[in-house]
Amino acid sequence: MFKLSEIKELMKLMDQTSLQELEIENEGSRLTIRKPNKTESVVVTAAPVQQAYVPAIAQAVPGSAPAQVAAEAPKADQQKESDSTLHKIVSPMVGTFYQASSPGSDPFVSKGSNVSEKSVVCIVEAMKLMNEIEAEVKGEIVEILVENGQLVEYGQPLFLVKPE
Repeated sequence: MFKLSEIKELMKLMDQTSLQELEIENEGSRLTIRKPNKTESVVVTAAPVQQAYVPAIAQAVPGSAPAQVAAEAPKADQQKESDSTLHKIVSPMVGTFYQASSPGSDPFVSKGSNVSEKSVVCIVEAMKLMNEIEAEVKGEIVEILVENGQLVEYGQPLFLVKPE
């Protein structure tokens, strides 16, 4: 199995080289990292060698709890996500989602909270940096799509907002 820190380090090293694709097998797992062309996003896949792998944007090692939680999203959330009137606040990076600035603090927002464009709605920790995520739209938080402490992917919806 590959650790998230190892994958991040490999991605960083690939950025510094002219390599376009890297595939590694280790202890029964396979990791493929491919640099994007102009029409696609960064793609990282990791899977056990004996199973077919599903390409995903910056996917963690299958079998880890965060990847399973993200893959098993409830159908209700999928229905709400498809509602075209709702604005999705998405993660701008791969990292860990936090609802509050510290473990003992109140969450930045909860279901039913009103937000403005500059309201901080959560923190995504990436490489030990705490990145405040702003709502970017004025409205009401309709749904929180991820759990506190969950690993999130680039572009993954975090909140649904009913714009004003």
